[in-house]
Amino acid sequence: MSQTDTNQAAPAEGSGGSSSGRNRLAKIIAHSGLCSRREAERMIEAGRVKVHGVVVTDPATNLDDWQGVSVDDRSLSAPPDVKLYRFYKPLGALVTDRDPEGRTTVYDLLPDMGAGAPRLLAVGRLDINSEGLLLFTTSPVLKRKLELPDSGLARIYRVRAHGMVNDRQLASLADGVTIDEVRYGPVVVERETQKESGLNRWYRFTLTEGKNREIRKLAQYLGLQVNRLIRVSYGGLTLGSLARMELKEVSRARMFELFGVGTEKKSSWAKAKPKPKKPGHRKLADKKRAAKDGRRMGVGRSPSSSRNSRTPRRGG
Repeated sequence: MSQTDTNQAAPAEGSGGSSSGRNRLAKIIAHSGLCSRREAERMIEAGRVKVHGVVVTDPATNLDDWQGVSVDDRSLSAPPDVKLYRFYKPLGALVTDRDPEGRTTVYDLLPDMGAGAPRLLAVGRLDINSEGLLLFTTSPVLKRKLELPDSGLARIYRVRAHGMVNDRQLASLADGVTIDEVRYGPVVVERETQKESGLNRWYRFTLTEGKNREIRKLAQYLGLQVNRLIRVSYGGLTLGSLARMELKEVSRARMFELFGVGTEKKSSWAKAKPKPKKPGHRKLADKKRAAKDGRRMGVGRSPSSSRNSRTPRRGG
């Protein structure tokens, strides 16, 4: 195979592949979990990538699959299984692969996954002064699906802010607002309790997009100053009882239920006979749900807790 043959039929700029179902070389490398697509493009342009032994320098080269591709003379592996993880991002950590200023990133805090573990990709971002639920996945496709505003996935945040605001002001965000020529979509804001005292109060913001520092700008628009921001839910997955810096795998059944990926749960066990519901079961269920998604003031366990294992566990 010649380099000319390999490079032919490149799709138009901005497309992810051709109408025949083939994909760009850079995309194939990225989907293998080796690196990001931009890094793959740089590797290709630097002559580090071969297809069936022939050096290819055009990132737009179309291929059927990963077979025959090598990077630095090492054969590319098949794309990893789609996996999704929940992680409690602490304050002070950047959501980026590396920081030129040497500051701590979330990748510095992830547990050792062992040799040959797939590369984890952060879904969306939380700024350095925010904490809470951050999702990681092995799949660039799932990452993109979860990040797109068109997905309509709800992000829920607990926000402690200084200042006074009335219900009419909170309701004004429900139809979206424009701030400094930037349009922000509908946001639902609820008080966590109606019995409030002092100027620091807790609110719950629910939105379906994630513009840069959106909640802080919306709060400032209302005359509030945010002094703590915790993401407690993303697309139906919750922070729950995760400890700070804890990583926990989402089950394949849960991924299938929420996002249509993974494997639908199948069980060979017979279904248990439903137990009669006891009086007050709804109230108890509400209390458990509130504790799970972080409504209580002490979100997450102390790092000194015996349950604060940094080894990934299945569940979700």
